[in-house]
Amino acid sequence: MGVLKEHPELALFLCLALGYLVGKLRVGPIALGGICGTLIVSLLLGAWAEVQVSGDVKNVFFALFIFALGYMAGPQFFANLNRKSLRFFALCLIELVSVLGIAYGLAKVFDLDVGTASGILAGAATESAVVGTATEAIGKLGDLSPAQITQYQGHVATAYTVCYLFGLITIVLYTSQIMPRLLGIDLADASRELWEKMRGGGHGLEADERAALPGLVGRTYLVTHADGRTVGQLEAELESRITVEAVKRGSRLLPPAPGLRLTLSDLVLVVGRRANAIEAGRIIGPETPGIPGLDTPLASRQVAVTDKATHGVTIDQLQHQHPEFVKDGVYVTELQRGDQRLPAAGETVLHRGDVLTLVGARSGLSKVVGKIGAAVKNDATDFIYLGLGIVVGSLIGQIVITAGDVPMSLGTGGGCLISGLLFGWFRSRSQTFGAFPPQAASTLKDMGLALFIACTGLVSGPQAWPLLKEYGALLPFAGIAMVLVPATLSLVIGRKLLKIEKPLLIGAIAGQQCSTPAITAITQTAQSSVPMLGYTITYTLSNFLLPLTGPLLVGVLGA
Repeated sequence: MGVLKEHPELALFLCLALGYLVGKLRVGPIALGGICGTLIVSLLLGAWAEVQVSGDVKNVFFALFIFALGYMAGPQFFANLNRKSLRFFALCLIELVSVLGIAYGLAKVFDLDVGTASGILAGAATESAVVGTATEAIGKLGDLSPAQITQYQGHVATAYTVCYLFGLITIVLYTSQIMPRLLGIDLADASRELWEKMRGGGHGLEADERAALPGLVGRTYLVTHADGRTVGQLEAELESRITVEAVKRGSRLLPPAPGLRLTLSDLVLVVGRRANAIEAGRIIGPETPGIPGLDTPLASRQVAVTDKATHGVTIDQLQHQHPEFVKDGVYVTELQRGDQRLPAAGETVLHRGDVLTLVGARSGLSKVVGKIGAAVKNDATDFIYLGLGIVVGSLIGQIVITAGDVPMSLGTGGGCLISGLLFGWFRSRSQTFGAFPPQAASTLKDMGLALFIACTGLVSGPQAWPLLKEYGALLPFAGIAMVLVPATLSLVIGRKLLKIEKPLLIGAIAGQQCSTPAITAITQTAQSSVPMLGYTITYTLSNFLLPLTGPLLVGVLGA
């Protein structure tokens, strides 16, 4: 214990290691997760060893976390501020009003201090960032003594831990198991039907999986039925859904120009979607095994959508707008939005900043990339851009606005969140500056939050037990109620008034709660990534809006 007191960095990383180990414990579809596990371990260790960690360390890690969070969400946050997303935005407003109203009501009815009320808000909403923004806001309340500030900040962490645990279990079970029954659907069947309606087919794959029947294929055919047709006529007959990549006549390879006339016994390599390539065989002739020298390599490239004209169009519309896709045989095989993989279906709407994986001939790829955006490079992190963004965020956080007698300030957390959104958005518009690779941003986000939570728990440990004795029964009730109320309201309003498709609605409700475990359980139940299409919109919006509720609640109760 003495070693931990003298070297708090040991306690900090011990909490990180043990916390993520505890977070791996799973009961059915429920797992605590590393953040909640870290907070539990740090609270216990803090109560036992009374480790002191500098508040500046905590602030630095929180600033890194919240900026990275905003940076990753920025492109999609601004993309979702449109008419098409208004119905999903309404779900986020239901979440905000509900959790703020319930937290404020509980504080008044049970005479809760500002720290306990803020912890209930953060935990029940399963939004860890609120812990930071609320803790920081409490530290700026001028009428509290240093001892009261420390006590109330400790109450934030303790109330968060208990409410998070019950809120997490509730949102996972409610969205993945109970909501489909309330809506009268089999989630897997409903997702598959919606997917087929979107003309995508198939279901989502895990990170370590590959499709046994890939959508994009190459096939070789022996010309019999197509004798006398030109390459251009053949492609036109199939509505340009396939491309002829190579023609072999005897021992010679011929360039597949549109005017080239096919003759009996030519060997033709076609590339396209599986169904279209099979259809081509009915027109050309029998399929043959792979022919040495006939195979043409296809290149793959990731491109960030930056052209203004591509924003808001579907993948099908994009391919029609740019004839180079068809002419040069370039196909969209994957779509990534932030850190989420979405179905690359023809009906999927593109946002500026999306990353498309294109497959085709190398020459054709270069033409298409130049038309719709910029090639994604695995650049090293631009620390100039990163550092400047956090400085700007810190300065924004120092601005104080007085509403009546209530001083309102975003604090470093809220300021860095806004600057992260703006800096991420600016980056997505050109992709030529401010590189912050997704893997680096995700690592910095997760580590920053985990270490901030560890610092908070170590300092708050001594206040945990008295609070649990005083409000032990209230905290689980609050955690459950603050999930069920907004989720049920969103379910009814989203279906009856907003007419959101059922699989998308269930995913969107998980997103308004910012619950990654919930969407994981939903996609497993659905055996599809379709619910992710609703999740990404509300998740992005709530990730920005929920952290701002911390300073708002603290300001109102503190007044």
